[in-house]
Amino acid sequence: MNNHYSVAIVGGGQAGLSMSYCLKQKSLDHIVFEKNQIGYSWRAKRWDTFCLVTPNWQCQLPGYSYTGNDPNGFMQKDEIVQYIEAYAQSFEPPIKEGVEVLSVRSDNQDCFELTTSIGDYTADQVVIAAGSYHQPRIPLIAARFPKSIVQLHSSEYRNPQSLPDKSVLVVGTGQSGCQIAEDLHLSGKKVHLCVGGAPRSPRKYRGKDVVEWLAQMGYYDLSIDEHPQKEKVRNKANHYVTGRDGGREIDLRSFALEGMQLHGRLKNINDNQLEFWNDLKENLDYADSVAENIKKTIDGFIEKNRIQAPVEPPYQPVWQPETENLILDYIEANIGTVIWCTGYQSDFSWIEIPVFDGKGYPGHKRGVTNVSGLYFLGLPWLYTWGSGRFSGIARDALYLADCIISRKKVSYQSDWSIVNEFLLGS
Repeated sequence: MNNHYSVAIVGGGQAGLSMSYCLKQKSLDHIVFEKNQIGYSWRAKRWDTFCLVTPNWQCQLPGYSYTGNDPNGFMQKDEIVQYIEAYAQSFEPPIKEGVEVLSVRSDNQDCFELTTSIGDYTADQVVIAAGSYHQPRIPLIAARFPKSIVQLHSSEYRNPQSLPDKSVLVVGTGQSGCQIAEDLHLSGKKVHLCVGGAPRSPRKYRGKDVVEWLAQMGYYDLSIDEHPQKEKVRNKANHYVTGRDGGREIDLRSFALEGMQLHGRLKNINDNQLEFWNDLKENLDYADSVAENIKKTIDGFIEKNRIQAPVEPPYQPVWQPETENLILDYIEANIGTVIWCTGYQSDFSWIEIPVFDGKGYPGHKRGVTNVSGLYFLGLPWLYTWGSGRFSGIARDALYLADCIISRKKVSYQSDWSIVNEFLLGS
């Protein structure tokens, strides 16, 4: 069959391309389906000043580690796109761009059926490398804002100049929320930030970037099975920090000193009144405590291994909320835009194979599902912290490539055993 392959890969981002590279190294025929174009999410769903929060030296796609002249820097949006495009050009994957996979089914005969926007395909094995950030999550409370206020999900924000010349309400303080709030703040916009319970991370500590310390400590090799929180870690918010301007911490207290208005989490909207939870101080203190615990862990590592490193004074909060403003009139505050930095939800409804739990998350062990021949790649904490990032995708892709080859060999041997039985029987 012209439309049959040993392996079909759904998704042509860094995960799908990594899988393709590994399979091509093993001379296994395969095809990659990409709904949009290579590098699409980085190109179309990030703001203009977006940059990585991990140093460039952690960009280690299989067969294509970072070789630029700024290993300790942080690639900006356009550079990330160029890196991924150059990776694809380096080995020319068998990719079909602009092709959407509409469904994946199994016929229970060691074969998968894929319906795509350009026709039907079959494959012996399938790797789902479509990520997990599929649908922007915007709370229902958003409907209470009038149409006169512009509302955007973080994936739609581009730059301050594209927004009305008014104040901005940013809801959420994960990485995107804090970095977008900073982007607006640095441009001179008046920002109201709803501070949630996300943790923060130091950027540099005792002479090194914290990422370098954590790498030395083996944190990025820690598997989810070894993690103290096990599978629960997959649902934890990322620590907020930035790679902007060479990398720095994000301390929301400093922004408050400079005029950014901090609030607790958004609780309700009544008429033109915004109501906030009374948890601003609690959330700021929690974020600081996580950052300090990271430092203490590094201190312990330095002491245990007798490493010479400069000593830094303890962190001192530069600002405290004296009283929390639990009510804000958004008309009086001149708010013209709301940016929802409230994450995404997965949508694997197009995979018509029973491998999902009650929340729609695929059941797997290091990307291998209980349906023989079906795999997932590129999900956060698929196996390690780096599984959904440039730093750890190679490890996962190589592992799945070995699983795919092993299954193919078993299938091949099984086919020959049937032939032998037929010949001997005759």
